[in-house]
Amino acid sequence: MAHGLGENEAFAAFVADSQGKSELRFLTCGSVDDGKSTLIGRLLFDSKRLFEDQLATLEAESAKFGTTGGDIDFALLVDGLVAEREQGITIDVAYRYFATDRRRFIVADTPGHEQYTRNMATGASNSDLAVLLVDASAGILTQTRRHAYIVALLGIRHVVLAVNKIDLIGFDEERFVDIRNDFAEFAAQFKFESIVTIPMSARFGDNVMEKSSNTPWYGGPTLLEHLETVTVEEDYHSRPFRFPVQWVNRPSADFRGYTGTVAGGAVHPGDKVVVARTGQSAKVAKVVTLDGDLDEAPAGAAVTVTLDAEIDASRGDILVAPDHRPDVSDQIAAHIIWMSEEELLPGRPYLLKTGSRTVGAAVSELKHHVDIESFKPLAAKTLALNDIGLVNLSLSEPIAFDLYDNNKATGSFILIDRFTNATVAAGMIRFGLRRATNIHWQALDVNRDSRAGLKGQKPVILWFTGLSGAGKSTIANLVESKLHLMGRHTYILDGDNIRHGLNRDLGFTDVDRVENIRRVAEAARLFVDAGLIVLVSFISPFRSERRMAREMVEDGEFLEVFVDAPLAVVEERDPKGLYKKARAGEIQHFTGIDSPYEEPVNPDLHLDTTTADSSELADRIIEALRQGGYLSD
Repeated sequence: MAHGLGENEAFAAFVADSQGKSELRFLTCGSVDDGKSTLIGRLLFDSKRLFEDQLATLEAESAKFGTTGGDIDFALLVDGLVAEREQGITIDVAYRYFATDRRRFIVADTPGHEQYTRNMATGASNSDLAVLLVDASAGILTQTRRHAYIVALLGIRHVVLAVNKIDLIGFDEERFVDIRNDFAEFAAQFKFESIVTIPMSARFGDNVMEKSSNTPWYGGPTLLEHLETVTVEEDYHSRPFRFPVQWVNRPSADFRGYTGTVAGGAVHPGDKVVVARTGQSAKVAKVVTLDGDLDEAPAGAAVTVTLDAEIDASRGDILVAPDHRPDVSDQIAAHIIWMSEEELLPGRPYLLKTGSRTVGAAVSELKHHVDIESFKPLAAKTLALNDIGLVNLSLSEPIAFDLYDNNKATGSFILIDRFTNATVAAGMIRFGLRRATNIHWQALDVNRDSRAGLKGQKPVILWFTGLSGAGKSTIANLVESKLHLMGRHTYILDGDNIRHGLNRDLGFTDVDRVENIRRVAEAARLFVDAGLIVLVSFISPFRSERRMAREMVEDGEFLEVFVDAPLAVVEERDPKGLYKKARAGEIQHFTGIDSPYEEPVNPDLHLDTTTADSSELADRIIEALRQGGYLSD
C-alpha cells in the first residue's frame, strides 16, 4: 500500500481516498472449513490494502500456523485469536475494512462451527449482503441451511453463494450447477431479492478479483465485481422518523438535550415530535452536533436534539413523528435465536433490552421451534443452544416498537439473564399481541391495606425453600399453628398439596418446575392482596423463580426462609422414601440427585435444621415477624 510513503501518510491518503464512496457491509458465513477467512484474506491481499509489516508477519505466521504447505495462508489475516490460529478455525466475529476505486467495504468474518452460531447472528445483524460459502466437494450442509435461514430471518435480502474450493473437484461445471440448484430449491421460500452463485477458489484467487481461465463455462461476475455494483441500500431516510434516546444531555441548567442516533427518517428544526411511550409532544428547537447545528439529521446521524418544551422523556424513550407512531404494547410475538447453553424455560424471568430501554420479560408461550432441515415449525417445550423459535413475550411494562421488517433498530432486542447478565437470545419482533389492549385494572373500594388493617396484621409471604426432607412443611405447619392460636389470618400453600389440584398437570422437568412456581407465586400474591400471612412451602430450586416471586409483591412483603439441611442428612431422613427411589433411577428429575438446587445467596431467614428442632425454628420465625412489624399488638 503506497510503498513510496510512510505508513502514516499512506493511511491518511487511504482514508481521504475512501471519502464519498458508497459503503457495503457484508459477512462471510457457511459451514466449518469452507474458506471464509481465506476469502477475506485474499480480498485484502489482492486489493493491496496491507502494509509491509503485515505482509512480513503473515509470511512468518503462515510458516508457523499455516495449513497451505509453503504458500501464504490468507486466513491468518483475520483469525486473530491465538485459539483460532492454533486450531485453524474462526471463533469470534472479525471485522475488516478495505476499499476499491468504486466502493468501501466492511466485512464480518463469522464462525462456521455450530456452537458459535450466536456469533454469526451478531455479524449478520449489521450486514447488507451475505457471502455464503459452500465447499464444492461437500455441497450443501446443515450449517449452510442454518446460516441461510438466519440471514433471511435477520432481513438480509442479497446473497452470494460462493462455491469455494472449486479447484479440488477439477473445476467441474456439473457439480457447480448441482450445488447452485440445490441451494435455489430450498432458498426459494426465503424470497431473497438476489442470489448470485460464483465458482471460486479463495486460496488461488479464481473468480475472486479477476475472471479465471479455469472456468471458461462461467459467464457471471467475479466476487469483487458483484460487490462493487450490487445495489443494497435501504431507504431509511424515507421511513417514519425514529430517534431512540440514549442519553439526556444536561451539562448545565440552561441546556437540556436528547442524544442518540436517528434510526429512521430525518429530523429538522421546527419538526413536531412525540414521545412514543407517553404521547407528550413538542417541537424540535435545534439539532446539535460537536461541529455545529444542523438543518437536517438523516437516518444514521448521531446528534443531540433540543425541544421547545420540557417533556417526560428519558433514556430508552423514542421520539417519533406524530402521524406515524410505532406500536406500544407489553406483549409481543417474536422470532428468537437462542444463544445460551442453558435452555430456554418459558415463564422464567429475563430482561429484554431494545435500543437503550430495558424491561422485565418472560416467554409466555413457545409457539414452535424451526426444524433446520425442513424449515417447518415443530412443537417444542424449550429451546436449546442455537435453536430458532417463535415465541410470545410478556413484558413488565409497555415498550414502543416497530416490526423488524420495517425498522431493524426499533424492531430488534436481546434477552439477558437476570443473574449473570449474559445475553441468552437475539430477537426480531414480528407483531404486537392485541389481546390485552381491552383489559384494564378495575378500581376497587376495599384494598389490601384496609383488609390487612381489619385483621390487625401486615400481609407477607413466608417463602420456605430447601431440599426435600429438610423440614419446610413441618416448620411452616408449626408457624401457622402458632399464628392461628394468636388469632392471625393465614394460609399455607404446600408443594405436595398444590400438585393435587392447581398444578396437577405439571411434571418435574425444569420447564414444569418454572411454571409450577409461577402459578404458586401468582396465587400467593392474591392472598397478600387479601391481607393474609401466606406460608409457601416449595422446594423452588431456582433462584430466578424465587426472585420472580419476590418481585410480584411490594418491598417488605416477601421473606425468603432457607430451610437448610445437607444432602447427606436429608437422604438419611428420607421420610417419604423418595431419595432411595431417585438413587435407584425410579424417579427422574429429582432435586439434589439429578436436578440442581440453587441455594439462596442472602435469605431473609436461614434455618439450620441440624442444630435446632422444628419448634425452636418456628419460634424464630414468629419473633422475626414481630420484629418486622407484621404482627400488631
